[in-house]
Amino acid sequence: MSEIVSSAPIGVENLVYAVLTEEAAATYGTPALISPAINVKISPKSNSDTLYADNKAVETVSTLGEVEVELETQDLPLEVQAVLLGHTLDAETKVMSYEADDNAPYVAVGFKVKKGNGKYRYVWLLKGKFSEPEEEHSTQEDKTKFQTPKLKGTFLTRSDGKWKYTADEDSGFTGGASWFTSVYAPAA
Repeated sequence: MSEIVSSAPIGVENLVYAVLTEEAAATYGTPALISPAINVKISPKSNSDTLYADNKAVETVSTLGEVEVELETQDLPLEVQAVLLGHTLDAETKVMSYEADDNAPYVAVGFKVKKGNGKYRYVWLLKGKFSEPEEEHSTQEDKTKFQTPKLKGTFLTRSDGKWKYTADEDSGFTGGASWFTSVYAPAA
């Protein structure tokens, strides 16, 4: 039996997105930076059902439901909001237009998690949509209070049944240098 080498996560960085352009072929646009990451929270929901026979539980099945994702970042630039939320940013005036029928595209989100041993865990969430972020602004006081945005989204499985890819450097993964050049796809 081989020893498992592992270390606890201590930080998150390199938060990127890529627009899902064709789901059937799992085709994405080029990844782009969202903003420096503060926190990434992934909350999968699963449903579990149990079959009873002869007055006892005899079988159970769990299925993955939606996956709630919350991103907290240093900022949420208008250029990024326009893409992630389906708004229009005027190229000349740099004024964003919010319409009631704006439609957010499906996107993938990638990031890496630094571990205590200096190695990284790499992650791609493959298909999700973000909703309008809540806004709260406070007056500046004698002590600085940073007001960082949080973006919430719902992620689902793609038509091929996949919803996430993860790789650990401390388990032998060596593809970190190219992880963010495109959304991960296994070799055909």
